[in-house]
Amino acid sequence: MSDLPIWYNGRLLGVAEAPVTPLAPALHYGLGVFEGIRAYGTATGPAIFRLDAHMARMAKGAEALGLAFDPEACARGCREVLAAGGLSDAYIRPLAFFAQGSLGLDVDQHTAHTLVAAIPWQNHLGEGALAGVRAHCSPMRRNAALAIPPLKLCGAYVNAILAKREAARAGFAEAIFQDDRGFVVEATGENVFMVRGKRVVAVAHPDALPGITRATLVELTGAEERPVTLAELLEADEVFLTGTSAEVAPVSALDGRTWEPGPITRELAAYYQELVHGRVAGRTAWLTPAQGAGCPA
Repeated sequence: MSDLPIWYNGRLLGVAEAPVTPLAPALHYGLGVFEGIRAYGTATGPAIFRLDAHMARMAKGAEALGLAFDPEACARGCREVLAAGGLSDAYIRPLAFFAQGSLGLDVDQHTAHTLVAAIPWQNHLGEGALAGVRAHCSPMRRNAALAIPPLKLCGAYVNAILAKREAARAGFAEAIFQDDRGFVVEATGENVFMVRGKRVVAVAHPDALPGITRATLVELTGAEERPVTLAELLEADEVFLTGTSAEVAPVSALDGRTWEPGPITRELAAYYQELVHGRVAGRTAWLTPAQGAGCPA
């Protein structure tokens, strides 16, 4: 990936040209905010799915850190780097971070930088995720929203990484968090849904990331949004995960309970692919063309 272009503070650079000091506060304290965004090939060229929603969420994270961030410029960077890289299906990673400043904990005088990279996409749950993800209930707890807001703040993801490492050591691909009262929160990088009968339920919890793929599925299905206990989840007819990278991924096992990918999950996964590739009438407004594919600079 060293030859891929990145968008850095308004200019396209090579990765090796990025001026990041080893003393950047972001490296020491995780003082940054990022997004994971997907681009897909459509009949009119590559397009970015729900770019505006991602930029709005990223702006909230930047505001929480007191980090200067221009969502319009960053959105332009997403389009430019996608076009410059010549990619059709891609994973886009914008990152705003404190690049310069002291190693103290006061950040008001720190200098913020913004970069965007677009790379070939690989599902982080593995290419077999559509056949079902084996998960287990993590013994760890999710970051509490009263401690760290549920946004894509860089340092907050240490919690997810530790839980995912523990799950991998136990032989699972993913971990699902619950709280101290037994309510499901989310997975390490995805939101959780279940199906009871023919009713789709989106797990709701104040500590969970407000997922954009989750919101998309709620709008498309009219899913009920409510708290769900782990005991109830284990009794569901179907369980699936949603996220930008995972898209719609069925859960095939959760600790001792197993499922076959159910009909509603399979239908939603297939429909989601039609949606993001621009083949659903009335939903193309969610797709932003890359620069050079019908989108002005």
